[in-house]
Amino acid sequence: MSTTMHAAQVAARKTPLELVEKGVPEPGDRAVLVKVEACGVCHSDSLVVEGTWPGIRYPRTPGHEVAGTVHALGPNAEPWRVGDRVGVGWHGGHCGRCDRCRRGDFITCRVLAVPGIAYDGGYAEYIVAPAVALARIPDALSAAEAAPLLCAGITTFNALRHSGAGPGDLVAILGIGGLGHLGVQFAAKMGFETVAIARGAEKEPLARELGAHHYIDSDAADVAKTLKALGGARVVLATATSAAAMGAAVGGLGIDGQLLIVGVTTEPLALNTLAMLGSRQSVRGWPSGTSADSEDTMRFSALTGVRARIETMPLARAAEAYARMMSNAARFRMVLTT
Repeated sequence: MSTTMHAAQVAARKTPLELVEKGVPEPGDRAVLVKVEACGVCHSDSLVVEGTWPGIRYPRTPGHEVAGTVHALGPNAEPWRVGDRVGVGWHGGHCGRCDRCRRGDFITCRVLAVPGIAYDGGYAEYIVAPAVALARIPDALSAAEAAPLLCAGITTFNALRHSGAGPGDLVAILGIGGLGHLGVQFAAKMGFETVAIARGAEKEPLARELGAHHYIDSDAADVAKTLKALGGARVVLATATSAAAMGAAVGGLGIDGQLLIVGVTTEPLALNTLAMLGSRQSVRGWPSGTSADSEDTMRFSALTGVRARIETMPLARAAEAYARMMSNAARFRMVLTT
């Protein structure tokens, strides 16, 4: 094995990604060295490039949708073995000591270790990660297929399965992008009466292909009225990063309906609180999930045929892949391969 590797790193806040050669890291206690085969490019990687996440130490290699194989083990890294196919997602480790960890809620750990933020991530040929952060990849998924499921996939899958909706309930997916195109597939495969909401009639064929039973063009129809005509949504999964679009969809919730937010926006959200009170409606956010949740997501995807639509580029073109993702030109997830 070579003692050096290639990695795409950010030298300082608001500087471009650059390909560098650096030493291959060694796994310490309870850690694993993973040989990266694929790494998804997520919009959250902009937190590293732009330096908006507090406390980031530079230089830093982004990437939290990592798929590869175990290459070496540090001490006490059970149950993993060299050669195991593994992934690392947003949950890249937890402290085990804070009040959240003591309750077993590791994804809300007060010092959650996110790969590519707390330590160098998957825009590289190798990554060291805590053993507790690894998720086993099913044989039915390639590394490139698995990578986006470790963030975009787990976020939508985990949110929907914890939403309280049951088979046959009306569930709407707001936005058909990197998150939403997976959300539509998961919702349909979970047995929900699935509504896809997006701008423009040209997106309807894709929505139907992904499994949507209904399509609402938000440019041509009143989203709330259309959802109400369908009986009112039990859940609206908001993957679009628009507070205005989220607010417009809330009016389409049914009794005990829930706006479930996974798309990040810093805009204020306008709500009709009187209507919400009368129908026991709620607004809720949902973070990603643990390594065990990632395994559940990948197993469900392997079983049901849910797959992210991806474009691949080699690691050497990481800056190009990142720029394509940030410009919304990707359809729908960019994946780096090594």
